[in-house]
Amino acid sequence: MLAKLRREFIAISMLLVGLVLAGVLGSSLLSNAMMQRSVTMEILKRALQGQIEDVTLGDTTGEQSTDLMLAVVIEVTSDGVPYAGYGNSSIEVPDEMLRDVILDAMTSTESAGKCDDYHVAWMKTETPWGWRIALVDTYSRAASLRVQALTSLVIFFVSMGALFVISYVLSGWALKPVERSWERQRRFVSDASHELKTPLAVILANTQILEGMEGLPEDARRWVDSTADEAGHMKGLVEDLLTLARADEQAATKSGSKRELASVDVSELASRCALEFDAVAFERGCEIACDLPKGITAHADQEGLRRVVRTLLDNATKYARPGSVVSVSLKAEGKRVILSVNNHGETISAEDLKHIFDRFYRTDDARERQSSGGFGLGLAIARSLVESMGGKISASSSDETGTTFTVTL
Repeated sequence: MLAKLRREFIAISMLLVGLVLAGVLGSSLLSNAMMQRSVTMEILKRALQGQIEDVTLGDTTGEQSTDLMLAVVIEVTSDGVPYAGYGNSSIEVPDEMLRDVILDAMTSTESAGKCDDYHVAWMKTETPWGWRIALVDTYSRAASLRVQALTSLVIFFVSMGALFVISYVLSGWALKPVERSWERQRRFVSDASHELKTPLAVILANTQILEGMEGLPEDARRWVDSTADEAGHMKGLVEDLLTLARADEQAATKSGSKRELASVDVSELASRCALEFDAVAFERGCEIACDLPKGITAHADQEGLRRVVRTLLDNATKYARPGSVVSVSLKAEGKRVILSVNNHGETISAEDLKHIFDRFYRTDDARERQSSGGFGLGLAIARSLVESMGGKISASSSDETGTTFTVTL
């Protein structure tokens, strides 16, 4: 749980800062691109007005800048034939380029545009003899934008890498109080469960002695039987809490975060569990149907997996609609083994599905422990066992398909 919380902390931090950083860098790039385009349009307008010699960039001192925006003006007939041109003397326009740009300008319905093949922007205006077309070289503009975009990408990825390291360190520091609290809670549950085992064993032994006594009044025997039943339930609860405490301890220990796994014949294990529950299903008014291809194996803890399958079958037969079928299926997909247990009964709501694997959570508040015989720990234990084997367990429920629990190893 703490590892998941730490991952979420890092992910949220990086997402928020990444969005802000991307927004700042993107806004800067967009602003520069719009400014460059505005300057280019201004140069084209001035060129069409015959102010070519004054066309410069970055001239804020009143002196002529050495960064001269190269611009020319071409006079063409209505048929697109150039007959005059003027501009900066250092500009040499290849005939092929001039022909393609003029054709692009003449065929366009817009008054301005650009030719990406030659990095040339143009603007045209109609004259009594045809058209006047101003051309500006935009290569330096495109190059500067590419450099800025590349620099922004480098800044973004370097910043995100640094942020990941910082978030990783800070998350460990920020979660230390939570980790200490979780450890104290886990230790309390484990110690309390161990301490409760001895008095419960004494209570159960004493009630067994009382139940075996002859001449015990019926009223007294009823109280003894009730005490024995509750003590038995309490013993089961203590054992479940101990199982969860051991699973938490394994998850909290890096070296023991996974159980000792071996190759387990899941087909055989699931088949035996289903066979054990055949009689239980018959008593509960349903039946079990299996689709278990032979020879499917997985790396798992055999006893832990057996408990998971038994828990799922117990729940499925307990809450199945009378006369319905509980389906147990198994399949291999690549390196994964998928076991599914499906039943048709009362549909579990989407809100309940979010908490179905929480400890002590029950989907029906009206359902008392006496009717189901559990404390709401079975599925929580199943999830702990599956995750300790490196797998995943999930649940889905609908009126059409029923309720399905899926274990992936």
